[in-house]
Amino acid sequence: MPTLTETLARRAVEKTSADRQARYAKEMGRIVEATYDYVERTGNLEPSLREILAHCALSTQGFYRYFRSKDELMMVLLDDGRRQLVDYLVHRMEAESTPEGRIRTWIDGMLAQASNVRAAARTRPFVANEDRISDLFPDEQQASVDQLIDLLVEPITELAVRPAREREVRLDADAVYQLVFGILRAHLVRRTRPSPKETDHLIRFCLSGIGHTEEAG
Repeated sequence: MPTLTETLARRAVEKTSADRQARYAKEMGRIVEATYDYVERTGNLEPSLREILAHCALSTQGFYRYFRSKDELMMVLLDDGRRQLVDYLVHRMEAESTPEGRIRTWIDGMLAQASNVRAAARTRPFVANEDRISDLFPDEQQASVDQLIDLLVEPITELAVRPAREREVRLDADAVYQLVFGILRAHLVRRTRPSPKETDHLIRFCLSGIGHTEEAG
């Protein structure tokens, strides 16, 4: 599945050569990274276009070759950040041999965004403005959330003490996501970090809600 950045790059260069397409994709990457740096430094989701373009040595015309608006640029950043998170979680979960371990790793990895200073600085503005982003790009935002929830479906199915219907498993996975994301958001907004004790309690709470117990495991 192509990333949103790749999709926009193709849109911008539908009638151009492969070499030009590669150059355009590289320029888009420079804009995205410069915007990440701006958001991380200022915590502001209303970046100064002039500052970003000066950093990239691109013109305003160059910017609008790739993005219809600054809001679309913000959606690209959100999509890119979510994909990086999914890849990170998948990598860690694949190292776990049990469904319980994969769920623990997923929760711990999600909360790590508030523990890592740079990750928190980049994530905080998007989390704080999630409702606005969802209003502007509801389908894209939901697709990003679904990617994270999908990672929980298989281990939750494996942990079920009885055969579970697909809808029930999905509801459990969504409940875990909503709870963990809510706690992550609270820490990011307050600029605090979840303690190991809090993280462990949350993991045990989620596992218990799914129906897993230490005795059953």
